[in-house]
Amino acid sequence: MPPLNLTNLPPATFVLAGIPGMEKSHIWISIPFCSIYLAALLGNGVLLFVIGTERSLHQPMYLFLSMLAIADLMLSTTTVPKMLALFWFRAGEISFDACLTQMFFLHFSFSAESVILLAMAFDRFVAICYPLQHAAVLTQSAVVKTGLVALLRSFCIIFPCIFLLKRLPFCGHNVIPHTYCEHMGIARLACADISINVLYGLAVPFAAIVVDVVLIAVSYVLILLALFRLPSRTAHHKAFNTCGSHVCVILLFYIPAFFTVLTHRFGQEIPHHTHILLANLYVLFPPLMNPVVYGVRTQQIKEKAIVLIKPPQSRCK
Repeated sequence: MPPLNLTNLPPATFVLAGIPGMEKSHIWISIPFCSIYLAALLGNGVLLFVIGTERSLHQPMYLFLSMLAIADLMLSTTTVPKMLALFWFRAGEISFDACLTQMFFLHFSFSAESVILLAMAFDRFVAICYPLQHAAVLTQSAVVKTGLVALLRSFCIIFPCIFLLKRLPFCGHNVIPHTYCEHMGIARLACADISINVLYGLAVPFAAIVVDVVLIAVSYVLILLALFRLPSRTAHHKAFNTCGSHVCVILLFYIPAFFTVLTHRFGQEIPHHTHILLANLYVLFPPLMNPVVYGVRTQQIKEKAIVLIKPPQSRCK
């Protein structure tokens, strides 16, 4: 029997190297990253509490918003605590299985958030173009089913990545030049052909996200056509205000994501530490800004959040 080639087995642990070339600045970089993460936890936590406790907000738009907040919390919490441990304590070691788990939930939450944004666009389309049918089409049951579809689609798209990585030999290479585990960052350590990983990692998830973006764009084209047919300026303003928050959230989510993916694949002249910094901001910035955008632009949420934050003495006056 030929001896087992142990060098081709998956490593027991990977080592996250952080931001290459900026190791001396890790402590300073961690300060804004930690602040943004805590603010994102607070903002999304307040958003979920307000929507969960206020019965008047148990409507499709706000239920989708609560799903978005959960996806944001998953996206940031999957990556940031380990990132901060790396920056503060140089705790860059992560087991092979834990690395795959982090990779799965990172890409899973991103895919789920894309489906939720598509559902929110459809909600606005029905509310503006077919207002009389809105309550009948977007029932609470339909909202729950949409959430389950987001989970199922994301699982089916991302779960094969685990098997695509487990089949690869690594030959002792275990240092990931990143602050968290992601599919191609792990695959590039393999000492074998990774063309299937490259093809699947770019084509399948990217195609699914592009489909979501196209459908969102179609929804808003139809919404704009409907807005131009509204008779009064008051109706125009109300409709634009209703859609404005969602458009801001869409831009905050997709622009950094596409920029990160495209520069990572094709922007070879961009310094590697810039790629890593952009990737870190991508998992931090949307979770921070989404509750801010909806809190500022949505009157019902803003009023309930102010009541919640105010001291008890101020409420009694």
